[in-house]
Amino acid sequence: MDIEKGIFGRSRVDFEKLVKYGFEKHVNSYSFSSDFMDGDFRAVVTVDEEGNTSGKVYDTQTGDEYSNIRVSIDDGAFVGEVRQAYENILKDIKNHCCNDKFFLSEQADRLTEYIIGKYGDSPEFLWKKFPGYGVFRNRDNKKWYAVIMNINGEKIGAASGETEILDIRVNEESHGELLSRRGFYAGYHMNKKNWITVVLDDTIKDSEIEKLIDASRLSVNLPKEWIVPANPKYYNIADCFNNTDTIDWKQSTDIRVGDVVYIYAASPYSAILYKCRAEKVNIPFTYKDKNISMERLMRLRLLKKYDKDDFTFSSLKALGINSIRGPRKISGKVIAELNK
Repeated sequence: MDIEKGIFGRSRVDFEKLVKYGFEKHVNSYSFSSDFMDGDFRAVVTVDEEGNTSGKVYDTQTGDEYSNIRVSIDDGAFVGEVRQAYENILKDIKNHCCNDKFFLSEQADRLTEYIIGKYGDSPEFLWKKFPGYGVFRNRDNKKWYAVIMNINGEKIGAASGETEILDIRVNEESHGELLSRRGFYAGYHMNKKNWITVVLDDTIKDSEIEKLIDASRLSVNLPKEWIVPANPKYYNIADCFNNTDTIDWKQSTDIRVGDVVYIYAASPYSAILYKCRAEKVNIPFTYKDKNISMERLMRLRLLKKYDKDDFTFSSLKALGINSIRGPRKISGKVIAELNK
């Protein structure tokens, strides 16, 4: 019975707090001891330099390790009392010296931070029976695009033992290629045609998994389409995509990753010049002068250039758009015309 893992498995140790709590610092570890049960037993807890916690309980009269607390079939009342008292010591250490983690593995937590930072989607833990299963879903339509689970690796054909995995949606074209590679498996508990499982043991780099997460979320996203105005008096909009296909642009509304953004240039063009997709949103950026103020940016990738005569203000007005003073959502026949 791994009592320490059960208590500290989803926690990250703060080493400074360990010292304040009373842990003694050694070359490669920290240790703490505490007598309990009226001095009949002593708990010795060790944290290594990587933050892994282990512990032992000793009978203070004999000096022998009291291992009965780790035998799950031993249900004696006294053993249970000693085990509970030891667990209380560990829980107090956790409460004072640790920060909560979402998941067991460092890679799972790094990817979670990536998702929260880019999309604002926190994991949802929906099942009491499986408290470590975290679901990520699009906030707009509630569709799942990623699930992190801890399972026995044998269930997917990987190495035995507790393994943390990520299930994500993939398209048919990439499904077969991914399955041929180490670290990828058929979707666990999902439709195996359009889901795939990634083992989160750092076999696959974060950067590659992040791209797969982006594609998975995009597959369930319901993108909105916007017209965003630009004033050529303050910015040379006609040349902005001459040497790059990606620019950072002022964001002043709730545009999200995957949304389509049409850039409308005011006079002397008075026309839509570019079609873009939002690659990243809510990028912190503070700027202010007499003409413009900004608090955040969005990253736009060019999808298409329009001739200045294709979609003039007159043609847009005929489609029901009577003013473009700020970012505005569009739909229906306007989108159809812009994508002919």
